[in-house]
Amino acid sequence: MTAAPPQVDVRFLSKEEFLAHLTEALEVYVLAMGYPKATIKQRAPLWREHTYRPGWRAIGAISSKGRLIGLAYGYIGAGGQWWHDEIQRGLRAADPTKQSWLTDYFELSELHVLPQAQGGGIGERLLRGLLSDVTTATVLLSTPEIDPARPGRAWRLYRRLGFVDVLRAYYFVGDSRPFAVLGRQLPLPDRRAT
Repeated sequence: MTAAPPQVDVRFLSKEEFLAHLTEALEVYVLAMGYPKATIKQRAPLWREHTYRPGWRAIGAISSKGRLIGLAYGYIGAGGQWWHDEIQRGLRAADPTKQSWLTDYFELSELHVLPQAQGGGIGERLLRGLLSDVTTATVLLSTPEIDPARPGRAWRLYRRLGFVDVLRAYYFVGDSRPFAVLGRQLPLPDRRAT
């Protein structure tokens, strides 16, 4: 088990700071998700576009050497956004009674920590920081499905913080892996309660 660097500054990033660190942020993303490096070029325009969405906010984990080692961002989800419409389609087919999750929610679009920095609480700090003061009723996210016998760090974090299944075994266009959509009511529980 690797430990996170001892000194990590977790702070909100303005749109300008986020865009200035975009390549670095996308490098964290591809390493954490196991995607090919070419994904950086494909994702950059989308991440730029997301900064214009209502309620957009980002938070970064900066090492003592000034390197971005983790990030999270999201925005208020709404109809007409690709992810919203994909999940709506999936829920219609799997469980239409869960459509209410798609009203008044914050979409946790990305939450990633460099693999060598995982295991030291950075992910939870990013998640809690990003969702602090979010005023929507719920938060939704998608994450790759797991082996139930060996849930990874992200899954353990989400479950510990009370995220529940909204949609399972969903396939997004362009990714051969099944994903789970998880959600929870906001605000998050106090840190002492988890």
